[in-house]
Amino acid sequence: MKIYTKFKLEEKLTNAQIEFYNTNGFIHFENFIEPETIQQVIKASQAVERKWIDNNVQKVNGVPIKYGKDLNGETIVQRFAFTSQHSPLISELVKDPRLDTLLPLIGEGARIGENEKDGVVLNHYINSEHSKFTQMGWHTDGLRDLFHGGKVKPMINVGIHLNTLTEENGGLRIIPGSHTQGMFDMLFRKKYFLDNRPDADEIAVIPKAGDLTIHDGRLWHRVAQSKLVGEVSRRRVIYVPIINGTYEPKNEKSPTKLYQRFAGLVK
Repeated sequence: MKIYTKFKLEEKLTNAQIEFYNTNGFIHFENFIEPETIQQVIKASQAVERKWIDNNVQKVNGVPIKYGKDLNGETIVQRFAFTSQHSPLISELVKDPRLDTLLPLIGEGARIGENEKDGVVLNHYINSEHSKFTQMGWHTDGLRDLFHGGKVKPMINVGIHLNTLTEENGGLRIIPGSHTQGMFDMLFRKKYFLDNRPDADEIAVIPKAGDLTIHDGRLWHRVAQSKLVGEVSRRRVIYVPIINGTYEPKNEKSPTKLYQRFAGLVK
């Protein structure tokens, strides 16, 4: 089986899809949402953005909001946390029953973490002289469990892609199979967030608008900077966490964790 096989998400995962995910730590499904839905989601995110800018919102449930500048120098939100709590449309999207078909991949008690971790995150990348969010260095999502004082728990990050990309657009890069590594490699294989260099074993995840990808939280991954500049470099992606274990919702009194302060290292 080729590493980069694309699938269709139906009412139930097939044995081939489960095997592919378990082996590689990621999987790519085509045509999850339609173009009309994509535009509605973008407009919904812009409404949230306008409200947060107008009210100078710096954190949501303890998670810092990352602001930047658009091509015209106007302020935009480049990393939204808990987006679905502020948009009924995005909340409805993450309740799509097809996402429930992914829950068995991490076992009993799995759920959509809409109100936990960083909630439903929307990343908005633009490569320009004004942008403060063009790439993200190597990391695993499992690290934050350690900062919460616990063991690394099963987690899946579900990406809903709102732009069609080519390899020149940059975007998600993963090291297939790295989700099976030991704790030492998970902590020290890369310099978290500081290392942006390509890896000989990485592959580029190149979605079309409306595609859905998932990756294991223990998988090493990064976001490569676009080789393009300006409007053609713009890309938006929603990340929905699937988790299990103790239910740990966040609220407006939740503290900012140490790992969340690393966001300032992402440029």
